[in-house]
Amino acid sequence: MLRLILMAVVAYLVGSIPFGFMIGRARGVDLRTTGSGNIGSTNIYRALGLKVALVVFALDAGKGIVGTRLVAMLGDGTLDVASLRFIAALAVILGSMASVFMRFRGGKGVATGAGVFLALEPVATVIAIALWAGLVAAFKIVSIGSLAAAAALPLLVAVLSSMGSFRNPVFYLALVVGGLIFASHRSNIGRLLQGREKRVGRQRSAEEQR
Repeated sequence: MLRLILMAVVAYLVGSIPFGFMIGRARGVDLRTTGSGNIGSTNIYRALGLKVALVVFALDAGKGIVGTRLVAMLGDGTLDVASLRFIAALAVILGSMASVFMRFRGGKGVATGAGVFLALEPVATVIAIALWAGLVAAFKIVSIGSLAAAAALPLLVAVLSSMGSFRNPVFYLALVVGGLIFASHRSNIGRLLQGREKRVGRQRSAEEQR
């Protein structure tokens, strides 16, 4: 049990590494006081451009892969590998969303979640990422793509998994993570309903920059 707790803590700490904040500060930008105040790749894109945003997205996704694939090796044998990965994956995503290094603030969990599910169900995840990219390209609103991908992923896992949805723990993980992502996008959902959600690449007004 002690090793299991250690695994969850290490996964959480891996997820807590605030790559976006660190890179922003290295570039002279404090993301907490810029744009939306979020340290994820979308706010990085608005503040520092596409190349830096892609780097942050890749690093955050890498946290999900590491936390899911490697940290589970610390398990103590009391749980099967699938259950260990479930716990590690959930811990690393929670770390990305509520980082201990950022006073329990963080990103919205999308990039780290993408890394987690690339490690667990790559085919379903690639399709979800393609859906995300297509919707962002069509609507120029990142949150639409993120929410749609989070909603679609459990269905994709259920359809594509050889284990069947109710026997595959990744299906349940996708449901839980999807709920967390929707919760982290509460303000985005409100702005979408009001027609005020920001579009990518749009010049921010002085009011939005406050």
